[in-house]
Amino acid sequence: MTFDPMMPGWLLIFLTIMLVVGCVVALAQAPRRARVWWLGRILLVLALATALARPGVGTLAADAANTELDVVFVVDLSPSAVAEDWGSVEPRIDGMRADVAALAMTHAGARFALITFDDQAVQRLPLTTDASALDHAMRITKPGSSVNGGGSSIGAAADLLHEMLDTAAERVPERMRIVYYLGDGEQTARGEPDSYEQSAELIQGGAVLGYGTSQGGRMRDTDPYRGGDYIRDKSGSQARSVIDEVALEQIASELKVNYQHRTADTEVEAAKVDPTRGEGADGRSGVMTFPLYWIAALVMIAWLLVETARLVATAAQLRHARRRLDA
Repeated sequence: MTFDPMMPGWLLIFLTIMLVVGCVVALAQAPRRARVWWLGRILLVLALATALARPGVGTLAADAANTELDVVFVVDLSPSAVAEDWGSVEPRIDGMRADVAALAMTHAGARFALITFDDQAVQRLPLTTDASALDHAMRITKPGSSVNGGGSSIGAAADLLHEMLDTAAERVPERMRIVYYLGDGEQTARGEPDSYEQSAELIQGGAVLGYGTSQGGRMRDTDPYRGGDYIRDKSGSQARSVIDEVALEQIASELKVNYQHRTADTEVEAAKVDPTRGEGADGRSGVMTFPLYWIAALVMIAWLLVETARLVATAAQLRHARRRLDA
């Protein structure tokens, strides 16, 4: 059980002791018939103190904590994002956009941020509660052109993601953070990709979402000067982009989250939020608890109804006695 008092703990304890002592003194001085009422008032004081202490147990579901949640989307916008193997012949970016929209609805009330990358990462949207801004950013952002000779790196967003998460954790440490990484895992840049391990301790959940097929898909060039022709490899044949699930599972392992292979005929699964994970978890121990103060509030209401009924009965007796005196 956890407690999240509405005032400093020492002050709550002091006021409770003073009120209980006052009720005990009155109880000792009251006639025998009236003592039961003072016992009830002691119960009322204890119930009030319990409600002000705001006890709780267990954890709430992730969607109940959305107002305390930051959701960061990391989206691969390299040329392979237009590979036509989503559904029948739709580009992968269509699936990414649909999934981002669905996840934003699932986490309604959260703050959203968007990072996109190819060989370099760009923060397209800072943390905001405006889900429509996220949707707009996803729709106007286009995959890169094959003219870029630097290739694409699946780890290009690692440093920027860590910087964003670290800044968010410093500014509002009590909020929780999850990351969704969307991509195909295809590494075309030279060298080993950067690791996402440094971000793992700054998040309370997330998922890596993989797009593409083992057969691969053709890619139309997004360069407006190339007329939308399909990208060709060095041999002159139409190039095909193939998903690399081993690389995606490695990223999921680095972030310590689950991996999902996405297809057009399945629904994306929202990540579960673990409030005990990551830096500052101890300070958030009460954020996600199921509240119990309402039980104490019901006890207070019940006793106040009894007191009200007693006052009504006493007032009726006084009116009856006054009528007898007037008669």
